[in-house]
Amino acid sequence: MRRLTTARVAAALTVAWLIVSASPAAAQDPLPSWNNTASKQAIVAFVGRVTKAGTPDFVPVPERIATFDNDGTLWVEQPIYTQLAFAIDRVKLQAAGHPEWKNTEPFASLIDGDVEKALAGGDEGVVQVLAATHAGMTTDSFERIAREWLKTKRDARFKRPYSTLVYQPMLELLTYLRANGFKTFIVSGGGVEFMRAYAEEAYGIPPEQVIGSAGRMKYQLRGDVPELLKLPAVDMVNDKEGKVISIQKIIGRRPIAAFGNSDGDLQMLEWTTAGKGARLALIVHHDDAAREWAYDRGSKIGTLDKALDVAAAKKWLVVSMKDDWNTVLAKQ
Repeated sequence: MRRLTTARVAAALTVAWLIVSASPAAAQDPLPSWNNTASKQAIVAFVGRVTKAGTPDFVPVPERIATFDNDGTLWVEQPIYTQLAFAIDRVKLQAAGHPEWKNTEPFASLIDGDVEKALAGGDEGVVQVLAATHAGMTTDSFERIAREWLKTKRDARFKRPYSTLVYQPMLELLTYLRANGFKTFIVSGGGVEFMRAYAEEAYGIPPEQVIGSAGRMKYQLRGDVPELLKLPAVDMVNDKEGKVISIQKIIGRRPIAAFGNSDGDLQMLEWTTAGKGARLALIVHHDDAAREWAYDRGSKIGTLDKALDVAAAKKWLVVSMKDDWNTVLAKQ
């Protein structure tokens, strides 16, 4: 009788262990770089709501679209945008072939190393530099050059290749969403060809799911080999309301979740949350000068002003980098 009782106890303990280990609480944390704050809880709760079949908030897999800004949302954008840093290096490399740049702004200031003066003209000057330095080569050549630069060029502050300056908490979020049937897109003001050079390796987002600003191109034959040549002109600036238009044109579905960090993402967040059913709008707030950067309303790069006010009024999720993340940059 005692032997039978012991066996029953052992069996009961085994069943209890299996139940506990299979419970959500015991499951591996999909967001370990997020502190257990209201922000993390809201993300998990949202995913749970839209993926639970038979409930009012359930969203079929094909409709689980999530859009992410890139600069400042998925990777570092201070003290200047990464693509601008790439373009500045291209200016220096190409300056000998463009003597007119010495007397033309913003090129003259960039050649002299005065980035602040070069940026004084605003976005128009930045677009001009990007168009000029990215042109005159095929798309294949550009991808090769950009990929090599991203892997070898090191950021001045963190002493790491630019391709590694991605946020670990956001990488986990991307993986978590995809594990729950979401299709993740980048919708950014950055150049689409530049982002496609690293997005799949860095984020697991393939080229066809990267939407960005685009320069004009020309199809031509070199001998009997077809190629696409990048031209010194802008075809589309994918920022602010342009993001919404691109989402409709390219994706064709309104996202149910959108992630950004600046006023340039405001319209995308508004468009997303205006849809029916459960919605998630999230803003990454850069408030951690010790581990990254602290900036918002007064910053020329990644300005977060109006969107911060709208987020408060509409109760969007504002993630504090300082309080909500226990890790910032991904490990190399």
